[in-house]
Amino acid sequence: MSGMKRIRISNETLNSYGTWIRTDGVDIEQYLRNPVLLWMHYRGRIIGCMKDVRIEDGEITGEPYFDEVLEESRVAKAQYEKGTLRMSSAAFDIIETSDDPAQMKPGQTRPTVTRAKLVEVSMVDIGGNDDAIVLSRGGKRLTLATGKDCDALPLLEANTKESINLKNRTSMNEQLRTIALMLGLADSATLAEVQREINLLLGYKNANATLRTEKEDLRKELDTLRLSGIASAVDEAVAAGKIDAVRKAHFIELGKKIGMESLKLTFDAMHAAVRPSVLLGGGNVRKDSNIGGWKKLSEVPAEELKLIRETDRQLYQHLYKAEYGIECPELK
Repeated sequence: MSGMKRIRISNETLNSYGTWIRTDGVDIEQYLRNPVLLWMHYRGRIIGCMKDVRIEDGEITGEPYFDEVLEESRVAKAQYEKGTLRMSSAAFDIIETSDDPAQMKPGQTRPTVTRAKLVEVSMVDIGGNDDAIVLSRGGKRLTLATGKDCDALPLLEANTKESINLKNRTSMNEQLRTIALMLGLADSATLAEVQREINLLLGYKNANATLRTEKEDLRKELDTLRLSGIASAVDEAVAAGKIDAVRKAHFIELGKKIGMESLKLTFDAMHAAVRPSVLLGGGNVRKDSNIGGWKKLSEVPAEELKLIRETDRQLYQHLYKAEYGIECPELK
């Protein structure tokens, strides 16, 4: 019937057998070839089929279709549509089980069914009883009851919880030994010894982080002091007339590259520039006129030479004669 509401066939909750079935381990291929819908798991009581069977989100669901051939089918359809019958039950053939503690659920008493084959689906009146899910192995139906053992799906040992705890403790001990060896301790080291060593390493790590921070702070302070010293040296060179003020930035950058001491040596090797105003003295050449180091015209910077020619002709003529060996022609 089109539009019939979907119904859950199976999920991964703990069932009345004391086990659960992994949905991702269920094979439905064979069932899909003949997806019959039975009444209460009775063979021959076919009341329809299961359409659009899906495996998703840890569940197997489908859409029941009632063919209304048998009286049970007509009644089941009417009750399903009314909502008084709303549970299905699946029959599984067990292929593989596991007692791995990692796959156990609280209250579980039998191994987990990790692989199974869906055989048939039935509509049932009560889903919580032992007939709500039918399990078989090798085609033989399993009879399971509380406290009763079964070779195909045996009860877990009475001390299963202790066994699981033992496995967990064993696993933890293995991990402890591995960590101990990584820390350079003996594989027989106790938990307290391992914790002590870890705390020691954490202390080293924190101390190292503190030292790194302090080192970075000191580096910044030294850079600040170093830059301040370089700037002072450059200011002194400007005041001494060894460099022009417009070139301060250049020499500061140079100082950063070559260092304070090398920059000072560079400035020490420089002579202060002597301007005409120093050499001029009322139109006469002063006795200390050679303090600029000028003995002839070719030694005078171009910008100073023009100024001397215009403001101190006597000095200019003196330097001219020293340069060419003859008297300087009259200046105009």
